[in-house]
Amino acid sequence: MIVTNGSVGALQAWGWDSAWATALAGISAEDRFVARVIAQHRGLWLVAAESGETSATLTGRFRHEALDGDLPAVGDWVACVNSPHDGAARIDAVLPRRSVFRRRAAGPRVAAQIVAANVDTLFVATSLNGDLNPRRLERYVAMGRESGAEPVVLLTKADLVDDPDAPVERLESELRVPVVALSSRTGAGVEAVARWFEPGRTIALVGSSGVGKSTLLNRLAGEELMVTREIREDDARGRHTTTHRELFRLASGALMLDTPGMREFGLWDANEGVDETFAEIVELVSRCRFADCSHRLEPGCAVQAAVTAGRLDAGRVKSYRRLAHELAEQPSPADRREKERRFHKAVRNASADSMARKSYRG
Repeated sequence: MIVTNGSVGALQAWGWDSAWATALAGISAEDRFVARVIAQHRGLWLVAAESGETSATLTGRFRHEALDGDLPAVGDWVACVNSPHDGAARIDAVLPRRSVFRRRAAGPRVAAQIVAANVDTLFVATSLNGDLNPRRLERYVAMGRESGAEPVVLLTKADLVDDPDAPVERLESELRVPVVALSSRTGAGVEAVARWFEPGRTIALVGSSGVGKSTLLNRLAGEELMVTREIREDDARGRHTTTHRELFRLASGALMLDTPGMREFGLWDANEGVDETFAEIVELVSRCRFADCSHRLEPGCAVQAAVTAGRLDAGRVKSYRRLAHELAEQPSPADRREKERRFHKAVRNASADSMARKSYRG
């Protein structure tokens, strides 16, 4: 039985509901308590439980059995136990996630990095003054759709451009998601996002470095939650300030998850998200003469015919080909699981061998 220490008021403030209580059915054990991960540092998690906020580590069993993608992430609901030594919290299980926003981890190793878990709405922030890149937004929106959250594009620093309405209309037409232009400095447009700030709703704020996410978070929260720095006038880019992921409770009762700016954003298992984001191209693909059409120079290519006729943007076609190729190069989920299983087995064997050698020398 999982213990919640009586009233669930404090847990509800962090998004707990009856559906999460139902999810506990498969995770039953004595003397566990439920908490939500609200911040993450190296090897240490900050969790919010019924009794308040506390730091937590992983139990040995959980650390030994979990794969990389199963480790707790900000936004996760976890089952914890008290350490028999100092009474500190130790995470022993992660509840099944409702949504999970991933990207391909930076570096040579083919692996996923969880950016946020159990998010209802994904705010994708980008700046209107010099940072607006529709191709980058397509990546974020595709992964947002794949995650199970509702993507919403926020165009920040609208006070620094003459006509913010034109890019709003264009992006809404291409991406088929809500797009809002706003200014954290003047407050213009901020009221347009109020409908997403419902009590208990979890909203993640993502975007590349320097687009004004921390300033926007402070404006939406109505208080100084994150330290911000002024924009660099010489290159129209802001200075990066957020260094870790953290979940905040706002006065409205909504929960906002801020994330560090991402200079690299590789796709991960996002075939359905890409297809939905480029739905008009996917529909044309089915009408190409050849099933393996690359949509470049083949005769009978419906995609290139639409580009030539001016019905389709050539930039979106190029972006679609690039993202589809990126996903095709990734190993299948089954291959990744087998590789991960072999890696963890090798680590366990090396650890056992090291212990045996120490015991023999002793």
